[in-house]
Amino acid sequence: MARRASVFICQQCGASHPRWSGRCDACGAWNSIVEEAPAEAPPKGLTPGKGRPADLVDLAGAPLATARQASGISEFDRVTGGGLVPGSAILIGGDPGIGKSTLVLQVAAALAPKMACVYVSGEEAVDQVRLRAARLGLAEADVKLAAITDVRDVLATLSGIAPPALVVVDSIQTMYVDDLDSAPGSVAQLRAASQALIRFAKRGGATVVLVGHVTKEGLIAGPRVLEHMVDTVLYFEGDRGHQFRILRAVKNRFGATDEIGVFEMTGAGLAEVANPSALFLADRRGEVSGAAVFAGIEGSRPVLVEIQALCAPSALATPRRAVVGWDSGRLAMVIAVLEARCGLALRGYDVYLNVAGGLRIGEPAADLAVAAALVSARLERPAPADAVLFGEIGLSGEVRAVGQAEARMKEAAKLGFAQAWGPPPPGGAKGAKGADATAGLAVTRIAHLADLVAMFRDGAD
Repeated sequence: MARRASVFICQQCGASHPRWSGRCDACGAWNSIVEEAPAEAPPKGLTPGKGRPADLVDLAGAPLATARQASGISEFDRVTGGGLVPGSAILIGGDPGIGKSTLVLQVAAALAPKMACVYVSGEEAVDQVRLRAARLGLAEADVKLAAITDVRDVLATLSGIAPPALVVVDSIQTMYVDDLDSAPGSVAQLRAASQALIRFAKRGGATVVLVGHVTKEGLIAGPRVLEHMVDTVLYFEGDRGHQFRILRAVKNRFGATDEIGVFEMTGAGLAEVANPSALFLADRRGEVSGAAVFAGIEGSRPVLVEIQALCAPSALATPRRAVVGWDSGRLAMVIAVLEARCGLALRGYDVYLNVAGGLRIGEPAADLAVAAALVSARLERPAPADAVLFGEIGLSGEVRAVGQAEARMKEAAKLGFAQAWGPPPPGGAKGAKGADATAGLAVTRIAHLADLVAMFRDGAD
């Protein structure tokens, strides 16, 4: 029997190619195509009647009550939607060294008094996990450990003990199925290993937590189908130069997405941050040019962060635009609106923008705070230290209303701010500019970006 030709699979997107090449045509990744043995061909011409019929039920039937199990770590429970759901699969991704293993070990230790927990390590030996547990003060937690990389051995181990309620696999890229010739971490191995572990979770009612590596672009390594297979996808983010860590939900079949949990990395592990706004603003210096406080919303939580800008004369034909923690394309748009609609010259200046604290902002409501930081840096006029800003900017320069304005201002008032600069309320007069009292703050309504520039030129006080 002739040997079937090998296939070449991209390890980033899972696309197949007839031959090796340096660049994947589907996703554009370089040096990501690996030769893999072909899968067994499915039988042709399936005969009707050989399958096992399933029972069909009505859509109106009463669903089973889903009992969540809270871990007691409130920031983790917030992101997962209130706790772990039996029979679910959770995928946690993050940069190397960001604290993924520390997080899952702390969660397992917190749940150990309530349920049977098993920690399967494919990257570390049992003694290494014990050393980390001792450093975190978790050595007495009733968590069972195993160092296994063969999925068949993992399932045999779990089947030979009392059914566990929580299984942590660290990491899924180290797991392999011996039926495949591919190396661990390849697309075929990731898909097969994840499918076997998720099937175990669905059949036995256990919660399976898979720890995954990320690529240099910040996405979970492996095919995107891996994120579709699991019930919840969490990203553990943060700059290792800062002590803050953000746990962000990007998919959750049992709760809200875009929810975040904030942790602080300490010598004794990850500590919860009950009030992240106060932590992000702890190092503010008051009235300095190029700084503005943005009142944002992350999931259901209002978060206040400082946005910093610097404008320096450029000796380059094309001035530099550098941004950390925000979208560079949106920064270019705000700069263009300031130049074209407000007459603020920035074309001869290098522009640097930074979101203090390592948080990444994605909502358009940060436009007004970014514009205020840029104008303040360019004119060297500080914004009021007791003011927060929020609002979306259109291409014509108008400032548009954003959602949950009341929650943003209540959080600002709680932290001692006295002013809020924001857009007119929905349906309000476009030219209305003035102050009113909302949530204990003096609110200045800014209808057009030119009004903001004029306030700085006249002396924002």
